[in-house]
Amino acid sequence: MDKVQNKGMSRRDALKRMGAFVAGAAAMSVPAALTSCGEGRKRRIILYFTATGNSLYIARQLADETTELLSIPQMVKLGRHNFEADEIGIVYPIYGHMPPNMVRNFIKQAKIRAGYKFAVLTYGMLDFNAAELWDGISRKAGTEFDYINTLMMVDNWLPGFDMNEQMKMDKHIPEQVEKVRADLRQHRKWIKPATAEDRRSHDRFMLFARLDPEVGFLKQSERYFQVTDACIGCAICSEVCPRGNYKLTSTGVKTEGSCDFCFACIHNCPQKAIRFQSLPDDPLMARGEINPNARYRNEHVSLWSIKESNRQMNG
Repeated sequence: MDKVQNKGMSRRDALKRMGAFVAGAAAMSVPAALTSCGEGRKRRIILYFTATGNSLYIARQLADETTELLSIPQMVKLGRHNFEADEIGIVYPIYGHMPPNMVRNFIKQAKIRAGYKFAVLTYGMLDFNAAELWDGISRKAGTEFDYINTLMMVDNWLPGFDMNEQMKMDKHIPEQVEKVRADLRQHRKWIKPATAEDRRSHDRFMLFARLDPEVGFLKQSERYFQVTDACIGCAICSEVCPRGNYKLTSTGVKTEGSCDFCFACIHNCPQKAIRFQSLPDDPLMARGEINPNARYRNEHVSLWSIKESNRQMNG
C-alpha cells in the first residue's frame, strides 16, 4: 500500500488525506452528545435520587449519548429547578411506595418543559400503587408525566431484609430495563395501574407505620442513627448523605437533621460504624436489623459516584 501511495499520490494529496484522517480521529474522541447535536438527535435529561446506587444504575442504563444525568440532591444544593429538553425523566427509589421527601419537594418547585416526560421508580419487594401515587403528587405540583413504571431491584431496607440474601436473588433486572427502554423509544404513554387491593395494602402499611401521606419517610437523623466506637473518622457518611446531616467534629462524627431514611449513610460506611438506635416503640424499627453485618451498594456504582451525587459540602 505504501508503494502505491508513493507512486500515485502527490505530497499535497497525501497531506490532505492525512488531515482528513486526523480530523476524523478527533471527531471520534469527542463525546457523542457533542458530535450528534447537528444531526437532530433528541436531547434527554434524567434526574435521579440515589442512596445505594440502584436508581443511579438505572438512570445510566436509560441514558443515551444525548443524555444529561443530573442528581436531584445536587440540583437542590444549587437551587436549580428549571429544566428543558426534548425528553425529561426522573428515576428514584420508593420508600413505603412513596418518593423520598426530597424528591417530593423537588417536583413541587421544578419547572419541567419537555415533549415527553417519564418516571421510573425502583423498588425491592412490593410497589403496590407507587406509580399512581407519583402521578398524583406530580400532577398536583403542575407536572404531568406521560409514562410511569416501576422496576424491581435489590431491596436495601435493612429492618426487613438480609442484604446477603437479597443479593443472591435474580430479579431479572436486564430484562426489566430492556422493556422500559423499548417503551421509551416508542414514547409510550402509560402509567402502571393500581388495583383496589394495591391501594388498600398501601393504606394498611401507612396505618401500621404511622406515616403522614403528605410527608412520607421524613425522620430525624439523630433519633434513628448512632455512630459507634468503630468509627475511624473517614467522613464518608458526611459525603453520601443527601441532606448533609453528618459532621466530623473534634469529638467524632455527629448526625442531626431531617432525614429521608434513604440509608446512604449506614450502607456506605466502610466500618459498619453506623447503627440504628434501639427503638422498640417504633413499628418500623422494633425488630432492629435482620443482619447488622450485611451492607449493600449496587455492584455497578462506585462509592465515588454516590459521593458525587449526594455531597452537600462545598469543594
